[in-house]
Amino acid sequence: MLTFDHIIIGSGIAGLTFALKVAEQGSVAIVTKKSKVDSNTAWAQGGVACVTSDEDSIEAHVHDTMIAGDDLCDEKVVRTILTEGPERIAELMQLGMHFDERQDAAGHRQPDLGKEGGHSKRRILHAQDRTGLEIEKTLLAAVAQHPNITLLEHHMAIDLIMTGYRVQGAGCQEKNISDHEMISQVEISDNRQLTTDNCHREAMTRCVGLYVFDEEKNQIEALSAKAIVLATGGCGKVYLYTTNPDIATGDGIAMAWRAGATIANMEFMQFHPTCLFHPQAKSFLISEAVRGEGGVLLNGAGERFMKRYDGRLELAPRDVVARAIDAEMKRRGDDCVFLDVTHHSEKFLRERFPKIFETCLSYGMNIAHQSIPVVPAAHYQCGGIKTDLHGRTSIPGLYAIGETACTGLHGANRLASNSLLEALVMAHRAAQVAKKEVAQTSFVSTLAPWQSGEAQDPDELVMISHIWDEIRRLMSDYMGIVRTTKRLERVASRLKNLETEIQEFYWNFKISTDLLELRNLFTVASLMVQSALNRKESRGLHYTLDYPEHDPAFLQETILSKNSPQRSQSR
Repeated sequence: MLTFDHIIIGSGIAGLTFALKVAEQGSVAIVTKKSKVDSNTAWAQGGVACVTSDEDSIEAHVHDTMIAGDDLCDEKVVRTILTEGPERIAELMQLGMHFDERQDAAGHRQPDLGKEGGHSKRRILHAQDRTGLEIEKTLLAAVAQHPNITLLEHHMAIDLIMTGYRVQGAGCQEKNISDHEMISQVEISDNRQLTTDNCHREAMTRCVGLYVFDEEKNQIEALSAKAIVLATGGCGKVYLYTTNPDIATGDGIAMAWRAGATIANMEFMQFHPTCLFHPQAKSFLISEAVRGEGGVLLNGAGERFMKRYDGRLELAPRDVVARAIDAEMKRRGDDCVFLDVTHHSEKFLRERFPKIFETCLSYGMNIAHQSIPVVPAAHYQCGGIKTDLHGRTSIPGLYAIGETACTGLHGANRLASNSLLEALVMAHRAAQVAKKEVAQTSFVSTLAPWQSGEAQDPDELVMISHIWDEIRRLMSDYMGIVRTTKRLERVASRLKNLETEIQEFYWNFKISTDLLELRNLFTVASLMVQSALNRKESRGLHYTLDYPEHDPAFLQETILSKNSPQRSQSR
């Protein structure tokens, strides 16, 4: 068993920021299932939405966020995150992050602010079209220099471990403590003797650690800590077409659900309107910033069609643009639509969007002279593990930050580029509370080693890929941009049938990363479908033909918990 003060699962902007914030207090482990740079953050192109201009205001940013969220944002959360954002950006820049600048009329250097859908002002800080990757590099460089941080690459988290005892009273000490086998694998046997009469012990249900699969050593280890932080990113790989990297399998949400945490708003999956449509391209995003610089959407006949759907045209919020593209493709029978930026010079496009320009060029498209074929693709999970404004979940000792968390900022639809800002702010806020709680918490937990029993080496690995593919196709066909109750019930029924196969595979065969990801993918898909069935209206990213209008009865979060899986809850 390895023991740390803090354990963070995930190496994106949220996890790395939290690690740097708490590392001065004690030991920190960052657990990541692939290499350290493999994260959703590294794939973020557009930038960070933050008020840095005198022409902008926090009030305007709040207004835009609330509008995009379709009346489901928590205004207190919105104001807190957007107000604290500039200070967190300043800290990031102190670590060495450089955002693009321009020279104003007076010759002064100013941030080169971009504009994206749903924003009333230019407020997007960016580093060309590689913002997320530059942030990732900056944070990893800082982490590498800190002696208190251990980075465990190629370690796949399996499940959280729940147990613990807290000892209270002045001058309390403990001895003769033995804990072993928690939950199904661990039951607590307590043999404590307290040295003072005024001490007492209190059994706790809290998160005290996790089991991880070391892929390189092919062994399972137990990790223990006073604070466990889930920063595992999103779950875009639950769909066939996504802008997310292969790691986005919803691991944190699935683990939290199995441990008993409350989950919220899983029906709200944001589809990015413009993913490159090419047989050889895989999950390549065409940033919303391209539309922010005047890009227009054309159908197969070369017509600019957004005017038929929304007065804000290409700069309408993402849910509106994605539905418009979906409707236009179905209306005409087209395989894709086209994003046209040929009004810009090649020099401008190469400088402003170097990654996009070079990628398209590698597929034979010079975007200065021809339109980019695009389709909507799963992009960002607005729901997740329900937390408060300090990243605390419903389970003591367990925090969630970044895309895996549901804070109330995004509501029914995320405003473009708000997510990186949320990750910075919530990592800071969670770290401040976690440091205090760790310092004040006295509990003991000795984690039992993993027992594989009679599990065998899998004899048919092809089954994993087949089930994985079936789940992704089911979600794409029946839980996409436009839904119906019949479609949702169909996918729910099929997922229920797959559950037995997945469970048998999990319990009968030895652990592998592919098997763990399949198990998590199934869990997240089931939560998403259940949440969508619970919301009998259309709002934000959830659009159903059976209930096409808003219903005031559903002006609330969709809450799922093991104790009350059908319950919805107002804020």
